[in-house]
Amino acid sequence: MAITFSDLHTESGLKSLNDFLTGKSYISGDKLTKDDIKVYAAVLENPGDSFPNVSQWYNCVSSHLAASFPGKAVGVSLGGKADPAQSAEAKSPAADDDDDDLDLFGDETEEDKKAAEEREAAKKSAKKKESGKSSVLMDVKPWDDETDMKKLEEAVRSVEMPGLLWGASKLVAVGYGIKKLQIMLTIVDDLVSVDTLIEEHLTVEPRNEYIQSCDIVAFNKI
Repeated sequence: MAITFSDLHTESGLKSLNDFLTGKSYISGDKLTKDDIKVYAAVLENPGDSFPNVSQWYNCVSSHLAASFPGKAVGVSLGGKADPAQSAEAKSPAADDDDDDLDLFGDETEEDKKAAEEREAAKKSAKKKESGKSSVLMDVKPWDDETDMKKLEEAVRSVEMPGLLWGASKLVAVGYGIKKLQIMLTIVDDLVSVDTLIEEHLTVEPRNEYIQSCDIVAFNKI
């Protein structure tokens, strides 16, 4: 049965998507599909901490896309048409042709002005939240094939600090029965250093009982 999402440019739409992604890594199943790409295209930008499930999923899809398109992007911005309701209002003929009664500003009320100001403030707030963040894909390697990978992941996720959010993870076969943990994380650049995270938290006691080393696979600014 097809899944329907609407108004993903609004908070209500993002909330619906955030609720749907609770406990899920992807839109359909346990792998990236065309469904993820369709929904990803409809989400204007990473919503940040306001919708953590969407933010984690968005970073995961971004990482997959970055790996599929290794060329260096210069960055683009997309413009949009005016809201359909506003366009219709602007094009509607005046009810009265008398110049003395002509209202160049339409029937905008104080509530309309307040709503417009709130939307503008929300946009600025969203941009501020997203500044200075990075999405990281990390490989965490065990000592050998006898290492308990469940405890290894628990040790990794036990690291907590301001500006650090752990995301989706999976085990990847390395060879000779050994698997490594591949995990996504989002960091606030001003608060978290990946080098410090690895050298002072992940590869020291007591976590180094399970963790041999960590490597950065992908590092993308959000």
